[in-house]
Amino acid sequence: MAGLLSQLFGGQKQAASPGSSSDDADFADFAGAPDPKPASISPLTASGVGGQAAFPTGAGAGSAVPYTKWYRVWERTSPQDFYQEALILPFLLLAVGTHLWGSRKNRRIAKRWAATHTPLLAQDYAVVGFGGLRSPSAEEVQAEGLAQALASDSLEIPEQLVKEKTAYEYLSYATGRQNVAFTDITLTLLKRYNPFAIIGETALSFFFDSIVAPGERMEAVTYAFDGREADLVPIRGGKQGQEVAEGRKAGGSSASTYDGFVWAVVNKDGMKRLREERYDVSLTSTKDHAKLPVWATVMSESAEVTDLLLTPQLISAIEAAGDKLQHLIVTDQPLEKPLKLHDTVPKKRIYLSVSLPSSSEGFDATLPLFNYFLRLPDLLVSSAHLRPEVMRKLRQTRDEQIRKLQRVDDDEKAEEQKAKRDKDRKEKRDAKLKGLSAEEQRKFLEKEREKEQRKSQKKMSQKA
Repeated sequence: MAGLLSQLFGGQKQAASPGSSSDDADFADFAGAPDPKPASISPLTASGVGGQAAFPTGAGAGSAVPYTKWYRVWERTSPQDFYQEALILPFLLLAVGTHLWGSRKNRRIAKRWAATHTPLLAQDYAVVGFGGLRSPSAEEVQAEGLAQALASDSLEIPEQLVKEKTAYEYLSYATGRQNVAFTDITLTLLKRYNPFAIIGETALSFFFDSIVAPGERMEAVTYAFDGREADLVPIRGGKQGQEVAEGRKAGGSSASTYDGFVWAVVNKDGMKRLREERYDVSLTSTKDHAKLPVWATVMSESAEVTDLLLTPQLISAIEAAGDKLQHLIVTDQPLEKPLKLHDTVPKKRIYLSVSLPSSSEGFDATLPLFNYFLRLPDLLVSSAHLRPEVMRKLRQTRDEQIRKLQRVDDDEKAEEQKAKRDKDRKEKRDAKLKGLSAEEQRKFLEKEREKEQRKSQKKMSQKA
């Protein structure tokens, strides 16, 4: 009993010896271990004056900072840890190098094309390339006066002959020519910066006719004035502007007009796709010509147009270009089938599409054809005035399409008017019902129901 009370009320206990047999066997290994001591750290003064700088890792004889491999990367890593990066890095460098090489290669091709074709464009157009008007110099203002210096054509200096739209597409522009509003030129090159895209498009072109195999081509489009110089080109002030205005008055509004038609010389390899993709070409009939190479054919609305435009100069240019010619089209119809009446308004244009050669020397073969394309608007304005019988035949197809669109437009307008009348009638009926009592509404609805039944019986009797 005394021992129990001693345990409850904190009586003296017999001190246990460290090596006694009553110790727990699980902690026998730690019986003789010394007590841990904290590492001593050199104190740093809080103030900057007279403060003691901290020692770097491992520096100083009295430094107590423990050594660790965490601060030495070369001791805690090995080349085996970078196998994944070593596999990815070559492919990354190859992709970047291919992109840089392909982009620069396309730029060099575009520059070679510009160096070859710009002299021809500069002979016919006042402005070639993209740019604006530079400010006149002080010497020009003093010598000619401010007004005359601002009116000078020498201020038109293009910033660049070819503009890069994408890494495989380049644009050029020319304007300032008689009978022509402007000419747009597009260079489409291979995607050399992405070989997988070339391989994929080439493979898909074998299975789908709608996908064109990758290739390099130049497409140029000339938009004719067609007697609308006054609407498209403003007259500048000064003496030069007066001369231009007098020239327009003397020539009249029909000085740059010609009859509208569709005529083309196409490569037989792309004739089917061209007829399917373009509405204007679908209006023509195909006929081989004895003077053309076997790989080329004529698509025309009239034989008289072919006799007029298939000149010896054009034939020699086509023979010089060879199968690089894809198509040369003279048209006044839209590319897509017109869906509205305003789409049938004639817009006269000239298209040229040529495959680009692989070397700069190959550009010389297509230069005669490109030069003929630039001069073709002059031939059309001077000679493309057909006989009334021929124009009457050409207008039949256009008038038939206009009549179809007119009927569709009339039907749409009739449906809109009918829907509007039904809406007004319903609003009047609802307003009338709101002003009636319950009994009057019931009688009104019964009369409507009887009226509808009589109409349905009348229709059934007429069908019988």
